[in-house]
Amino acid sequence: MENFTFYLPTRILFGKGQISSLAACIKPFGDKILLVYGKDSIKKNGIYQEVVAQLSAAGISYVELSGVDPNPRIATVREGARICRQNNVKLVLGVGGGSVIDCSKGIAVAAGYEGEAWDIWARKYAPRTALPVGAVLTLAATASEANRNAVICNPETLEKKGFGDEILLPKFAIMDPSYTFTVPKKHTAAAIADTLAHIFEYYFMDIPGAMLQDEFCEGVLRTVVQCAGIVM
Repeated sequence: MENFTFYLPTRILFGKGQISSLAACIKPFGDKILLVYGKDSIKKNGIYQEVVAQLSAAGISYVELSGVDPNPRIATVREGARICRQNNVKLVLGVGGGSVIDCSKGIAVAAGYEGEAWDIWARKYAPRTALPVGAVLTLAATASEANRNAVICNPETLEKKGFGDEILLPKFAIMDPSYTFTVPKKHTAAAIADTLAHIFEYYFMDIPGAMLQDEFCEGVLRTVVQCAGIVM
């Protein structure tokens, strides 16, 4: 028998209208946040307006960083970290899919480091702390909203690297399935493929005695395949 410790501290708020709990999730960490998102889609579908309405009503001030790329770049992380330091940010809130949330984690861990941010992903610096991270998910795919990893690209070195540590685990994740309804079909299809690929990674790992884990994987795979036809 293999001993193990299982720890999943991320608070998951699932269902329609859970955005109403956003301010209550943020308040324990402070009243100044960095709001991170991608392009203009969350403004077109109204999610941005819902988020800022919750923040304003609760007296939570915010600064913004938009334009996160589908594969987040280290330059965006650097800029976000600079904004956090200059504005005494207490929490980083990512609103979007896996790339936005990965970028938010990267910003959170780089904010406390005055050196070159890429040092963290290049394993030249081992951070011990990070700003708290929260997530409002708009696209299901990589589970970045509840894991310890942040994958960042560096076009300057032509590298794409991941950094993982418990300090990156989001404090909370709001998951309203209705937020995915306005996602373009091509992005939904890519998210389905991404989900399947990540499950296959775990399923085909050579781990002795992982019968329960294999059942979890098979159940998720079946569910994704069955639901893909519905959401597409």
